[in-house]
Order: sequence, then C-alpha cells, then structure tokens
Amino acid sequence: MLSDTPKVLSRLAGQPMVHHLLSTCQNITPEPPFVICGYEASLLKEQTDPYFNVAWCYQKEQLGTAHAVGLVLDSVDDSDYVLVLAGDVPLTTTDTLNRLIALCNKNQMALVTQHLDDPTGYGRIKRDQNKNICGIVEHKDASADELEITEINTGIMVIPAAFLKSALPQIKNNNSQGEYYLTDIIELAYKNKISVEAIHAQFSFEVKGVNSKQQLAELERTYQLYRATTYMKELGVSFSDPARVEFRGKTDFAKDVEVDINTIFEGNNVIGKACRIGANCILKNVVLEDQVVIEPMSILENVIVRKEAQIGPYARLRPGTEIGESAKVGNFVEIKKSMLGKGSKANHLSYIGDAEIAEDVNIGAGTITCNYDGVNKHQTKIGKGAFIGSNTSLVAPVTIGENSNIGAGSTIVSDAPANKLSLARAKQTMIEKWKRPEKK
Repeated sequence: MLSDTPKVLSRLAGQPMVHHLLSTCQNITPEPPFVICGYEASLLKEQTDPYFNVAWCYQKEQLGTAHAVGLVLDSVDDSDYVLVLAGDVPLTTTDTLNRLIALCNKNQMALVTQHLDDPTGYGRIKRDQNKNICGIVEHKDASADELEITEINTGIMVIPAAFLKSALPQIKNNNSQGEYYLTDIIELAYKNKISVEAIHAQFSFEVKGVNSKQQLAELERTYQLYRATTYMKELGVSFSDPARVEFRGKTDFAKDVEVDINTIFEGNNVIGKACRIGANCILKNVVLEDQVVIEPMSILENVIVRKEAQIGPYARLRPGTEIGESAKVGNFVEIKKSMLGKGSKANHLSYIGDAEIAEDVNIGAGTITCNYDGVNKHQTKIGKGAFIGSNTSLVAPVTIGENSNIGAGSTIVSDAPANKLSLARAKQTMIEKWKRPEKK
C-alpha cells in the first residue's frame, strides 16, 4: 500500500476497511470477534476499540493464515463453528455470511468462491471428477493446468471447530512462501470425509480484496455506484449521475429526492420527501424535512432543516443549528449553534453564532453576531418580525425586541426595544479642503 498506515485502516466509504467487516460481524453474533493482527497493532486497537467490542490477538511472527487462526483456538469450544474473514476483504454482506454459516455442521465446512475472467493472484479451487471440492492451490504454487481454473478462493470460510483443531497441526509449510496456509485444510477435509460446500456472493464487490491503492480506489467506485443504484431501485431517489455521489455512512431517503453531482453524504443523514440537493454539497449528520432545497456548494454538519426551507448556494451550517420552516439562508452565510425561526431570512454574507432568531426576521447583508469576547461565548436573541439592517454588528449578549428595526451600519451593544428604530452610527463628516494625496 506504500503507506505507514496498516492496510486494514485504509479508508473505504469514509471509514477504515476493518470497521466495515466488524459492523457485519455485529449483525451475525453478539460475541466479540477475534482480530488477529501484526503490523502496527497498537494503532489498529486505538482506532477500533472506541467503536467495537473485539478480542485482540497478536501474531508476533507472520507464519501464515493457518498459524494465525491457530492462535485463538484455545478460546473456541469443540462444538463451535469458526468463521474466518480477511481484514482486507471488507464488504462481504451479512446475507452472504448467514447463508455460508447455514451450510456448516460437524461433518461439513463451507467457503465462498467466485468465478473470475482474470483470476491472477488468487488461489484456485480444485474439484474432483464428481465436482466435489478437493483442495485449493495458491497462485504462486499452481501448475500451468491449475492456473487455467477460473473458480477462486475468497478466503472466507466457516469450519467446524473440532475438525479445525485436529487438522491445523497437520498443515505443513512446504510451499513457495514458507507459510502455513489455512487453505490446505480443504484437502485435509476431503481426505477425512468432511464435505466442503461452496456458495457465491450476490455481488462481486463482496469478495474483492485490497492490496494496492489502485484496488482500493476501484473498490470504492464499485461500492459507491452499488449504493446509489440501490437507492434508485428501492427508494426512487434521482441522481444526476450515480457515478458522482459519495456515501460515507448511513443515509435514509424518502420519496422523490433529487441529488445533483458530487454530493457527499457523511455520517447519519435523514433526507425528507421531495428534497432537492444541488451540486457539490456536503451533508454530515443532517436531518432535512420534506421539500427542503439545498443549493449548490453548501456544507451542512449536525443540523436540522425544517420543511420547505432553502439553503445556499455557498452556505455553511455548523453543528447545533436549526433552520425553521420556510426559512432562507443565502450565499456566503455561516450559521453556528443557532435557531433561525420560521420564515426568517439571512440571504447574504452574514455570520450568525449562538443566536435565537424568532419568526419572520430579516437579517441584512453583512450582519454579524459578535458572540465571542475572547474568553466566553454569549447569546444574541432577536424577536419576531425584527429587521436587521445591512452591515450591522450585534455585540452579545444582546436582545433585539419584536418588530425592532436596526439601522444599517450599526454596532448594537445594548438591548434594542420592541417596535423601535435603533441606530448606532457616527455622524457623517465632510472635510471641505481635503485633497487626495498625489501618487509618488
């Protein structure tokens, strides 16, 4: 991977590859999975423990997959079944693994195989004259005839524990890598009358491994297109170009949503009915109620937008913000930890932070809530129907009363009463004999 980061921490769809796999494991069993790791184990644990309950096992010597699995067998009962997954094959689905597990019994193991047009690099599935699986040969150890086999091993298998414990000591490392291959257990199963069944994954991306940045990028694109296509088929979402949208978390869509190109959905999002999202937007942990319009180039994070509101273009809504029904936030407006009430508008070039803004308020262009005094944050409250003139600074803590008007260019440092016009400007002065300096 040409990286100091452990391969399984390489990010896919916004999260480390191994997190995808561990999420799937959680769907299968409440028992913590064993994660057998080597390179940069401390970094792997640091980025995994906050999110998953895992039993860690450190493989000091990299002696192969059979050796790795053997490290945890003392913690496995003979009556158990052992599901083996590879950390760099991150997208196997719960459905595929449940189908695989269902095939296993004390006299039968199962694995996931796939037919590839180009099987280069993969272990090949060997079958006898009756089409029974009788072994796996790694690509580097395969003969010319074996290299012609197109059915490949994905590394995903489930094995009855009693057989696994008896078979592992019989595996030898007489191969080109000098490693103990877990795949050799297939031939041992065949010899010991343990049947080996195979299933195919529903989607090709479920069994794709990652061994380079190029393969990681290819898997990313395949997976993103699959997710967009699924949303179109199952929920009727309209994407201008399903190849140019990113999902880095979980997003729930209602009907008749339209999404333009290059939009990123990150974290957990809920998108209401008939919402329209413009090009080049980023939505992270956002709730949009019905018929919200997000114009292009807008960034929303940890916010709620009520129905029929309009955001952007070029708006930034920061955490803790709530935009009321039918409200409008226009271009180059930034709002942080504030409530903008129903029907209120901040259409141009404003910063609103730590504010409670009631219904039907107009925020003029260039308005700033001066919420930070260098030590503490303070709140601004603006009453219903107030009109804030352009280029106004509201120095918090301050309250603007209902239907109050603030004259353009004012710096308001005291509460402004309801139904009054408040001004805070220096008197305009003209200097009669002033001349523009000459250019030197």
